[in-house]
Amino acid sequence: MSLHPVEMPLPPHEQSRADLYALLARLLLAPPDDDLLLGLAHAPALGGTAADDEDATPLARAWDALRSAARGDGKAIRAAFADLFESAGQPLLNPYASLYLAGHLMETPLAALRADLARLGLRRREGVGEPEDHLGALCEVMRVLITGAPPQVPRRSPAVQKAFFETHITPWAGACLDDVAQADASGFYAALAGFMRTFLDLEARAFELEEVAEPQRA
Repeated sequence: MSLHPVEMPLPPHEQSRADLYALLARLLLAPPDDDLLLGLAHAPALGGTAADDEDATPLARAWDALRSAARGDGKAIRAAFADLFESAGQPLLNPYASLYLAGHLMETPLAALRADLARLGLRRREGVGEPEDHLGALCEVMRVLITGAPPQVPRRSPAVQKAFFETHITPWAGACLDDVAQADASGFYAALAGFMRTFLDLEARAFELEEVAEPQRA
């Protein structure tokens, strides 16, 4: 009989990070249904602080803007998703690392990503059509690195998360989110882009602090 180590529950902060990455992945990879928009519109304020409170953080303000945008017309939001990402001709945006880093789809950045995913024991699920370097798919990878995917995939350390984040998200996500915000000015996806940029900036600072603290713990 083989015994498997029991995974302790994630600390609340780490679970919150994973949940936000999961939400970003869901909103970037498919149009939201009315239930998702309703849940988002009525989600609690981050940290329990209202955005109009003078002590609210930038993330809390961006979250409140996203919750407010989710109260818009669901059909219009889904139409905006189709225009931005799914046009039968040429969509307004192609949120893929290869395009932003190499100028063309299915280029070297995708090959490098696939190699890193293989080393991490991850691969694209069967039936998924999107290449792995889609920004939403990268958010899903970050979620899995935080939570693991028992029993095959363990949780990964902050150092591994940081390396993946800085290699495959940091170099291009900001430019992509700027394009989303410009293409959907004042719309739901502009609010999503604003929230995601604020969240990713916070992630980058947290990884930097973790790197500084690590030698002190050694």
